[in-house]
Amino acid sequence: MTPHRSRPARAALAAALAGCVLVLPTGCGRASDRSADPEPTASSPADVCTSLVSYWVKEALKGSKWAGLDWEQKGMSNEQYEIHDEVLIAARAEEARSGRAAAFALTDRETRRRCEAAKGATGSSENWRPPSEQRVPTSGNRPSPS
Repeated sequence: MTPHRSRPARAALAAALAGCVLVLPTGCGRASDRSADPEPTASSPADVCTSLVSYWVKEALKGSKWAGLDWEQKGMSNEQYEIHDEVLIAARAEEARSGRAAAFALTDRETRRRCEAAKGATGSSENWRPPSEQRVPTSGNRPSPS
């Protein structure tokens, strides 16, 4: 006689086994299968700036409904938003001359160049502080804004 399994337990087991077959066709959980995964790498401030700013410039070029968010809602510093505005102006001009693909390429190039020159452009937001300068309260009281 086989042990009784509830329907949810059988469904979970079936889903787990199906996931192994779909994800790892040579077997489930073998160490050799996982060794092909690349190691995660840390992003530099310039990488983060480039990714963030170029994303939002491209959304503006596409006319996305989210492109109208303000710089804080987009997660940008003041300086990153300034880069955004300057690159967007150049990208719109490029789009008018050479099309959207050319505008996207210009966006990637110019954003990378400007973010690298500004070392990530993170230090200009009034509320932003690098982790080394953040104030951590030692008591239950919150620090007053300065």
